[in-house]
Amino acid sequence: MRMNAGPVVKDVVLVGAGHAHVAVLRNFGMTPLPGVRLTLITREVDTPYSGMLPGHIAGHYAADEIHIDTGPLARFAGARLYQDEVVGLDVAGRRVICRDRPPVPYDIVSLDIGSRPNTADIPGAAEHALPVKPIDGFLPRFAALRARVLAGTSRHVLLVGAGAGGVELLLATEHRLRREVADPAALRFTLVAGSGGVLPGFPAALRARFRAVLAARGIAVEAGARVAAVEAGAITLSDGRRIAADEILWTTQAAPAAWLAETGLALDERGFLRVDAMLRATGREDVFAAGDTIAFDPAPIPRSGVYAVRAGPVLADNIRATLTGGALRPYRPQRDALYLISTGDPHAVGTRNGLVLGGRWVWRWKDWIDRRFMRRFRDLPAMPGAASGPAAGPASPLADKAALRDISAIAMRCGGCGAKVGATVLSRALGAIAPFPRPEVLVGLAAPDDAAVVDTGGPRLSVQTVDYFRAIVDDPWRFGMIAANHALGDIYAMGGEPQTALAIATVPYGLEAKVEADLSAMMDGANAVLREAGCALVGGHTSEGAELSLGFAVNGLVARDAFLRKGGLRPGDALVLTKPIGTGTLLAADMRGLARARWVQAAIRHMCVSNRRAAEVLAHHDVSAATDVTGFGLLGHLVEMTRASEVDARLILDRIPVLDGARESVGRGVFSSLQPQNVRLRRAVRDLDRAQALSDYPLLFDPQTAGGLLASVPAARAEACIAALHEAGYAAASVIGHVLARSDALEPIVLVPSEPAARPAAREAVPA
Repeated sequence: MRMNAGPVVKDVVLVGAGHAHVAVLRNFGMTPLPGVRLTLITREVDTPYSGMLPGHIAGHYAADEIHIDTGPLARFAGARLYQDEVVGLDVAGRRVICRDRPPVPYDIVSLDIGSRPNTADIPGAAEHALPVKPIDGFLPRFAALRARVLAGTSRHVLLVGAGAGGVELLLATEHRLRREVADPAALRFTLVAGSGGVLPGFPAALRARFRAVLAARGIAVEAGARVAAVEAGAITLSDGRRIAADEILWTTQAAPAAWLAETGLALDERGFLRVDAMLRATGREDVFAAGDTIAFDPAPIPRSGVYAVRAGPVLADNIRATLTGGALRPYRPQRDALYLISTGDPHAVGTRNGLVLGGRWVWRWKDWIDRRFMRRFRDLPAMPGAASGPAAGPASPLADKAALRDISAIAMRCGGCGAKVGATVLSRALGAIAPFPRPEVLVGLAAPDDAAVVDTGGPRLSVQTVDYFRAIVDDPWRFGMIAANHALGDIYAMGGEPQTALAIATVPYGLEAKVEADLSAMMDGANAVLREAGCALVGGHTSEGAELSLGFAVNGLVARDAFLRKGGLRPGDALVLTKPIGTGTLLAADMRGLARARWVQAAIRHMCVSNRRAAEVLAHHDVSAATDVTGFGLLGHLVEMTRASEVDARLILDRIPVLDGARESVGRGVFSSLQPQNVRLRRAVRDLDRAQALSDYPLLFDPQTAGGLLASVPAARAEACIAALHEAGYAAASVIGHVLARSDALEPIVLVPSEPAARPAAREAVPA
């Protein structure tokens, strides 16, 4: 995958992953603009395509088929992907205000944020109706509705709004539910069409066709009056009619995001953002917008995905022209758009320029158009990587095949796992080192552990550690959190309390304002973690370099009789793992554009979870040994513990929690760059031929970044320990094995696929 090369000169921030913005990302991926950095901020990283929503509701498409995965698309465009909700825009300061993260500065910002349900004007609608927009929120609500219908607790589904989207959605709902229930005749469906009737504004022939379809399907149509009020289980119309219903869906005219009113930008009378023919906010050259959020000043246009799709290329060209000083071109909406409206079953009716056609062939035509659109953002062309480093082409005297292979591998090193050197390389490099002996060093290189322990003469011992690695995610704020968590993990593994931290930061060469923004965001994220840990950031050192990097030298305190060692495993103890594994393969897959965004974002959230509360829970349940699972992988760190404790261990593979998507990534043969070195530790596994055939075996060697704690607790306390960890927020925590007495076998690790469910079972990690 191509990464940005050279200093950042301009920041373009795309707010929302709507139909126009995915086209902008593809455009910049196909033709990058040196010095321009794109950032996509979106509440949901899987963006639904509205044209295929009815087909999904009807059961024709799976959920992933109707969503554009913004992760690979952002990678392709060289864009940063921030999952957050935008709640404001500081136009004067050129900053995007987010709900959960620091403001994001921009040189150019573009808004494609869709719309929200217009329920505020109707009493009770916000409380008792199920809005269809935003679509990402509607899908889980529809799944719950469907479950109630299948369970027999809901029989009557009513939909308010008889535009194209409402009619299409109700027909899809009816088609699916009648085929899934035991007694289809028991279901009732009602369309509330208001004073305009069914499909207002469309040709009479199209309206007549759909009235006939609705009648043939037994769907009642209530027209002639608008909805005046909504209550639990009923609506009241303006003419006094009251219609009872179990489920009320809402597809009426949309409303803009409320925060637009606070921006100072020009809005229309309903609060939508006014834009000129170039898709610029009125009176601004640095704010663009498209999609449902705009009021197009040259002439009103429908709020339909058809128009947003067509606006995408113009938006991309005009952003590019603004950056380069070129001429902008106007967006010219089609005068009569093609509408293809499905009827739930594989049948559709189309209209354009007054012509109306229908049949199964129209459905196939619509299906072909929709799938072709989705392929544009899934089947992305391979792009060459940015040139960097010394030349090593075929003409180089050093470019033998082995050297070329190694150089290629170095170029794709993931940088995660704490960017550790492999265990064998590290042990060989340090093997000849003879540190000066000091009696106050209780734990050091002579008997290494997660951190050094030094007796400073006080009531508590000093615990000291250092970690440093380059950015493994493209969000400096999140990276700061991950780096701090990773460094603090060693202190918690030793049973210590973090006290102070010194930062070591490297920032890429670039414009002062850009460097300052990234450094500020990174340190803000790191300090949030340090503050939560009660650890004071007391100073540090910053330098310039090729890549954004961060580390910490952390000092902690631990009671003299309470510090933990890797060598404290006791036969009979239960082995507890507090967080799921899989970050190494997911980060590697993300680099290659092969990981779904929701997998990567869930992994990032897990890396941002502190081990502090887990350490407290383990201490309360008589923990005897602990380590944090990082670069050497779960197996590597367990081997360290068994060697230091002179015991064996049994791992139960189906008890080991795994991050969502990690199995799929490993199944595609995608591994972290540190994995091959970790796999050398397979010689510690007994009955290796059988073990290698077990499910999840490769994940045992997957290097982790900011991983969980691996600890031993008495077997009698294991169940209570796991329950307490779950209560503390570590939903994936599990007993993953047991400590065994040392045997005569050379290999200390025994792998088994499963054990009876008498002991606490592992939970699959669920994205937060």
